[in-house]
Amino acid sequence: MKNKTKGQSLLIITGLSGAGKTKCTKILEDLGYYCVDNLPIVLLSAFATWIQKAPFCQSRPTAVVIDVRGGDQFQEDLGVALLQLEKDGILYTILFLEAQNEVLVRRFSETRRKHPVSCEGGMLASINLERQYMQSLRERANYIIDTSLFTLKEFRERVLSIGSIISQAMEDYMMIHLISFGYKNGIPIDADMVMDVRFLPNPFYENDLKDLTGMHPTIQDYVIENDVGREFVEKFTSLLLYLIPLYQKEGKSQITIAFGCTGGKHRSVAIAQLFQQILEKNGHNSQLTNRDVQDPDELSERV
Repeated sequence: MKNKTKGQSLLIITGLSGAGKTKCTKILEDLGYYCVDNLPIVLLSAFATWIQKAPFCQSRPTAVVIDVRGGDQFQEDLGVALLQLEKDGILYTILFLEAQNEVLVRRFSETRRKHPVSCEGGMLASINLERQYMQSLRERANYIIDTSLFTLKEFRERVLSIGSIISQAMEDYMMIHLISFGYKNGIPIDADMVMDVRFLPNPFYENDLKDLTGMHPTIQDYVIENDVGREFVEKFTSLLLYLIPLYQKEGKSQITIAFGCTGGKHRSVAIAQLFQQILEKNGHNSQLTNRDVQDPDELSERV
């Protein structure tokens, strides 16, 4: 059951092992959340009832981490626990973290941790089995974050934006997350809508422009200030402004729109930047991630 965050609400943090759940709780604690890691699912209902009455929880939001460390009965116990929350009238929001298989394999290799789902076939087989276990919970999620290519700074910004939405308990609040990306590095798997902008003029083939990014005004003018660019912006703006109220009506508090070009450096960045300005101008909350553009001054380790 996907509930709007209204009043005292429980944030359930879950997802794949190695996707960043521990880092997520540390970020939320900085925001003032009371966080509990690795709570057994069978205790979820009792814990949720308790936080409604605990004096020190009344003025702060609460988050709990639940994952397959709960054991073989995970899916069955989860269904029972969430049903009990709904019967008790306790609002909950689910944040699901995931990452690409090769990223998860690398993270486990670097930390030398054992995967919590043990099966024959090695690490990759364990990850795929965990995906099966978690699929039903992923389908229930209010928010899904793919942490594969996020820096810690980008991940922190994304988690803080979601945490703020929940803690502010804004019933009609919607965050529109914009991502620019390059098709050569893959489509963001957490995107609700993907717009291919490879039909726009490509600055890469201009020697004096190829080393700039779409954040530079010269690149933005090159990509947008032409007949095709202007017509696209006009039509896609109309589509977005039409769709956003419909998404809100369906109870969505966040949508992710991804703009893609070949390398994720020029066209997609320029378009994503422009649409953030358009959305803000029309009174919509937005957040922008240029996934495949690295700022030399802000390079940091990945999640």
